[in-house]
Amino acid sequence: MKVFGEHHEMFRATVRAFVEREVMPHVEAWEAAGRIPKTIWPRMGELGFLGIEYDEKYGGAGADLFTTAVLHEECARSRSGSFAMAVGVHTDMASPHLYWTGSEPLKEKYLPAICRGEKLCAIAVTEPGGGSDVAAIRTRATRDGAHYVLNGSKMFITNGALADLYFVAARVEAGETTRRHRGISMFLVERETPGFGVSRTLAKTGMLASDTAELSFQDARVPAENLLGREGVGFYEVMRVFQRERLVAGLHAVAMSERALEDTMAYVRERQAFGGPLSEKQTVRHKLADLATLIEAGRWLTYAACQAYAGGDDAVREVSMAKLFTAEMANRVAYDCVQLHGGYGYMREYAIERFARDVRLFTIGGGTSEIMKEIIAKELDL
Repeated sequence: MKVFGEHHEMFRATVRAFVEREVMPHVEAWEAAGRIPKTIWPRMGELGFLGIEYDEKYGGAGADLFTTAVLHEECARSRSGSFAMAVGVHTDMASPHLYWTGSEPLKEKYLPAICRGEKLCAIAVTEPGGGSDVAAIRTRATRDGAHYVLNGSKMFITNGALADLYFVAARVEAGETTRRHRGISMFLVERETPGFGVSRTLAKTGMLASDTAELSFQDARVPAENLLGREGVGFYEVMRVFQRERLVAGLHAVAMSERALEDTMAYVRERQAFGGPLSEKQTVRHKLADLATLIEAGRWLTYAACQAYAGGDDAVREVSMAKLFTAEMANRVAYDCVQLHGGYGYMREYAIERFARDVRLFTIGGGTSEIMKEIIAKELDL
């Protein structure tokens, strides 16, 4: 089944050349620094990578979802989960809130800079005690004349330390006990807003170059016009954008696993043991065959979810299945690829070690595997 057309493959060649020349040579330095330099974003904006599906009047390309898929696949092949994650947050997890629900003046004000890479975006939904329970949001937004006053904190925010624009979920009304999702709204908050701050940058197991932060809001005054969409219905917008996030996670998991498999196959061809290369040993060959099959299954499950989503279907079931399967698959691939590298797989000088640390996040971020199973079960009408 053909998914990508000639124009997609031309775009893939452009993104791959950029990644190979301007990303991969710097991955180790970015990991050591714990952040990706902000100079990369204007460069990506210049190349047209940051507003792929947005209207051309805002600086976007007006392209389709599968062009976005190409971008994320190629970023994920960089051997840096951090880079892929940072890009995904900017393009498909944060800025869609503005494009989909922002007023026309807000879009005209901010989207061109987002597409040019002059303003880096972050999405701030998760809270210290909330995790995957979005309806449990406790950050409050109180209307005070021409402003909303925000108080609360956010946790595990990707791009959190370096972003310029934050898309923040806050509770405007207490909501009914039985309907906790009511009263949540989304706000666009500028970095320079008084009362807003980055509490700390978090040290993580993997994704080391992707800055992850805890944020605080202490009487942060946000202009009322920065409310995104209608007051009190932000929960549904968060869920809507979660679909994009989970599709991107699936694309990342497949592409990163494919790169890891390629690296492992190259290693076992060269590694000599017991009178020949490891690639000649049946145990090794069969393990690689299993991994290749898993990756291919994940790829087509994800593409099918992308097609359903792009076609306007209610693709919650398909997207959740793709997210669940590919996250678990990537961790299986990581375990076996490290094992096939032997002692070298445990050494940081080999990219496979970073891959194993990076993909551990996939079964946690964007909705845990347990949450995905519960969503799928609900879709089954059990």
